[in-house]
Amino acid sequence: MFKTSRISYGGTAAVVTSMALITGLHSADATKPIIISALLIAAFADNLTDALSIHVFQESAQLDQKSAFIGTITNFITRLLLCISFIPLIAYFPLTHIDQLSIIWGMLLLASITSMVAWERKVKLLPEIIKHLLVAVAVISASKIIGHWISSVIN
Repeated sequence: MFKTSRISYGGTAAVVTSMALITGLHSADATKPIIISALLIAAFADNLTDALSIHVFQESAQLDQKSAFIGTITNFITRLLLCISFIPLIAYFPLTHIDQLSIIWGMLLLASITSMVAWERKVKLLPEIIKHLLVAVAVISASKIIGHWISSVIN
């Protein structure tokens, strides 16, 4: 049976992290290979450490072995696929538009995940979407500011 809880954490983390990485690195004048490398590092290295952390947490909460394993694998695959979904935007579109395109794509993904969770919880959809998108905007804004700052300090 499909459980939204198995993809909501990893999916949200992958989407918001990817948007923040792309926006921040683009603001720091990074090239396409650097941005794609950062996404792949997040998709694999950060994802594996996060999956391990979730697995250890689930074991410490004495969740049964099968549920812990399924949760870990589902989280890993969700994060991997969602991070990778941003790569074609970087690879095939002009560098000048990748931050806007990644934000549009990411916000659609985040709204979709939020919708699934809201429907499952039987709460009002629009307030949940607005709340989650506002948090994502804050993260993206901070990343953009950091990228501009780094670019001005280093150059």
